[in-house]
Amino acid sequence: MSEWWTYSLSDFLMFSSRSYFRLIESYNAAIWPAHLLALVAGVIVLGAIARPRQHLQRSAALVLAAAWGWVAWAYHLERYAEINTAAPYFAAAFAVQALLLCWRAYRPGNAAPVPQPLALGLSGLAILAYPLLALARDGGQWRQAEVFGIVPDPTVVATLGVLLAWRAPAIFWLIPVSWCLVSGATLMELKIGHSWLLPALALAAAVAQVINRKEPRYLNSTANPRS
Repeated sequence: MSEWWTYSLSDFLMFSSRSYFRLIESYNAAIWPAHLLALVAGVIVLGAIARPRQHLQRSAALVLAAAWGWVAWAYHLERYAEINTAAPYFAAAFAVQALLLCWRAYRPGNAAPVPQPLALGLSGLAILAYPLLALARDGGQWRQAEVFGIVPDPTVVATLGVLLAWRAPAIFWLIPVSWCLVSGATLMELKIGHSWLLPALALAAAVAQVINRKEPRYLNSTANPRS
């Protein structure tokens, strides 16, 4: 029997890039027009970053919690588990993140006291631009678009933006950043051109979070959130 360290990720992937994107295509077809509701939810998230108010933060947290819960069940358990035996574990992690976001909804803290262009940019990229990656791939088409609140990757990236705007504690970052690394590695093994994107965005968000944490605490007292 081979030693465990002799295995690579490719030894555990039992599917091809074609199977992966066909799964997304069939999933999109099965739940349409839920994508329109997801777009509305994404606008709520962007609004909470652009106009940091307490009631908007709560709404964004609940929207994100619903998105993570939906992806855990509808994508990971119902679809991804058909081609990836690790999917139930991913579903459990996404469910935990959904619970954390529900808890955050009722303990939102103060609004961010300074502009957060990177936070808005991350979430905007995930919600508005991420589906366009489907057209950038060879053979890609709209039916394989990855949409916020529907599939994991754009949902996670949008969450990174919100966490950055909130200056959220480390516990909220653990699962999103871990997913970026896992998904990035998976896409790399599948030889998907944008496999570097998720780890790069996670790194950018994490560095910005560290920088934010080092800013003087008196900035928080200058916030004037409105309920």
